[in-house]
Amino acid sequence: MGRIVAVANQKGGVGKTTTAVNLTASLASLGRKVLLLDIDPQGNATMGCGVNKHELKRSSCDVLLGESKLHKAIVRSPNAEFDVLPANSDLTAAEVGLMNAPLKEKRLNLALEGVEEHYDFVIIDCPPSLNMLTLNALVAAHSVLIPIQCEYYALEGLSSLINTIRQIQASRNPALKIEGILRTMHDPRNRLTNDVSAQLLHYFSNKVFTTIIPRNVRLAEAPSHGLPILLYDDKSRGAISYLELAREFLRRNEAPINASA
Repeated sequence: MGRIVAVANQKGGVGKTTTAVNLTASLASLGRKVLLLDIDPQGNATMGCGVNKHELKRSSCDVLLGESKLHKAIVRSPNAEFDVLPANSDLTAAEVGLMNAPLKEKRLNLALEGVEEHYDFVIIDCPPSLNMLTLNALVAAHSVLIPIQCEYYALEGLSSLINTIRQIQASRNPALKIEGILRTMHDPRNRLTNDVSAQLLHYFSNKVFTTIIPRNVRLAEAPSHGLPILLYDDKSRGAISYLELAREFLRRNEAPINASA
């Protein structure tokens, strides 16, 4: 069964979608079978994979409302070796529709049954808020990867998200874990950035990924071309960093081969 990882942070502009797309593409480049689920009404992960969100036959909206089976809504990224459940602004209506639906917080979990076993990893790009869509992701996921920009309000927002995760562990998904905290848009020349980074390491220790994603112009340009950074500029600092993140992620999730076995 594939490991389901929600990429979540209720604060926008922290590199959440960039991380979801580029971790997915990097894992695929390392030979893993990966499915990227876009459940953000902005549909940025969909467009960043080269899928036109304005021309979808089926989307994550249809899946969550029970109008389509998940496997029928999956499309192949046209440029990379991974699958995508695309999204667009229709998801805003789905969020409203879910409020009074039966099993409203388990729709994604139920939709993934029988599908996740075909993948090594399922990566979920969540909206930048703690709403019903994000709740569906956290109930379905095995773990949460938290991108965080090292700035003044970062720790306060992180504290709020961790409290939410604990509530979900207590009531809906006791197996949910924190996959790790990823420092994004990092500029080592900035004193505040370094101070916040040090605080993260102090309070969360081994939950903080060693890999750091730097500020990188090529990384910011890639989505406008509908490409993961590895396909846009594989020599860029952004591409190298996300590939290293994928390797670190695999070291955490895949048991090493015992040479003496």
